[in-house]
Amino acid sequence: MSGKAREIHLASRPQGWPTADNFAHVQVELPEPAEGEVLVRNLFMSVDPYMRGRMNDVKSYVAPFQLDRPMEGGAIGEVVASNSADLAVGDTVTHNYGWRDHAVAPAKHFRKVDPTAPPTLTAYLGVLGMPGLTAYAGLTEVAGFKEGDAVFVSGAAGAVGSVVGQIARALGASRVVGSAGSAAKVSRLLELGFDAAFDYHDGPVRDLLKAAAPEGIDVYFDNVGGDHLEAAIGRMRLHGRIAVCGMISVYNATEPVPAPRNLSLLIGKRITMRGFLVQDHARLMKEFVPRMAGWLRDGTVRYDETVVDGLDNAPEAFLGLLRGENTGKMVVRI
Repeated sequence: MSGKAREIHLASRPQGWPTADNFAHVQVELPEPAEGEVLVRNLFMSVDPYMRGRMNDVKSYVAPFQLDRPMEGGAIGEVVASNSADLAVGDTVTHNYGWRDHAVAPAKHFRKVDPTAPPTLTAYLGVLGMPGLTAYAGLTEVAGFKEGDAVFVSGAAGAVGSVVGQIARALGASRVVGSAGSAAKVSRLLELGFDAAFDYHDGPVRDLLKAAAPEGIDVYFDNVGGDHLEAAIGRMRLHGRIAVCGMISVYNATEPVPAPRNLSLLIGKRITMRGFLVQDHARLMKEFVPRMAGWLRDGTVRYDETVVDGLDNAPEAFLGLLRGENTGKMVVRI
């Protein structure tokens, strides 16, 4: 089986906010799978905030996207041709060859999954995939959550944040507070079981958080950075813990962003602040997947998805994600 495939390439590196001009829509020849390889037709792909960092040509924890080459990211698809004993035609697989409609690669780069297990196939890109494991590992292992902790989650209506809050509630948090970017998202967080939530556009975050968590917080799961991190430090109780997952508020900055101005409080409050990458906690996947599957079955955890149709619209979906236009996981139906 050969033919043409469509790919989204990085055409240029953005300065500040990315634009449509930074992406190129390219048609390429589709090779036959070589020995040990498979051909996968992608059904859905993920867009995630970390991809913004990979558009820059800077040294980081993951290599930057290469110019005039297809971008990468989580995807799920169906094997349509196989030259490997490990995967058969018809198998459903997850992988990292997103931003294209077909992918040819060694079978070992794909993970077979059961398409009938989750409520939606796209759950493997969200609540049962990398974002879900990020939430679980960040809360339980990095932040060292304990029953009775009061938890604050920024960016709480996103794919990771919404799951963090629900896991915290399931594990016995005394209070769960979230921030989001619209009144509709705040309402959704309350429906998902958050005790309090606020729209960070409504005033200084420090004041909004004080009102939502008047007795303080023990754990802060940071997806935003900036004024949210500063506010969380201010509301921390003694021996508070901060898991730093992301800082989306500074990803598109072109000038240095002031750090939180109250970092000295880490000393007196004996606060632990720790950054983390989900791949460092991959060993938790065997524990996480059945536990999350149970929470999904009994309704303890619910999840939202924002689905954009068409590979050609993937760049706009990604830009929309950075603008906060998604509720829950942002995916592209290819």
